[in-house]
Amino acid sequence: MQHDGFVVRPVGRVESALAERAGAPRQGDEGAPEAWLVFEERVAAALGDLRAGDRVLLLTWLHRADRDVLAVHPRGDRSRPETGVFSTRAPDRPNPIGLHGVEILAVDGLRVRVGGLEAIDGTPILDVKPVLGGLEQR
Repeated sequence: MQHDGFVVRPVGRVESALAERAGAPRQGDEGAPEAWLVFEERVAAALGDLRAGDRVLLLTWLHRADRDVLAVHPRGDRSRPETGVFSTRAPDRPNPIGLHGVEILAVDGLRVRVGGLEAIDGTPILDVKPVLGGLEQR
């Protein structure tokens, strides 16, 4: 993916039972299923210390997003006032980067099973970062 001089290369893809945006929960804690993160061989060394039970932040590219949307009715509720997307978690936005807090359930080579992921099948994975604990754990 390239945009205005930035090059972002996906490191993997999501495998999920969620096939369409319309059927996906709005957030992971709203009934999202378990899913597999399937990574490319070139990033295998980056997976080396991931363990079941770890909490991580998953960054994805919301590839079916409308990048021209600047304001939305939160949660699609037209009774709520229109709000700028930078004040929401709406998937449609100028740079549709998804941020998902998930727990690792299993690691199997280049495949990582996570719980409660609302990303749809085929969503490109950009990065994985640990959820940081207190200063004493860093």
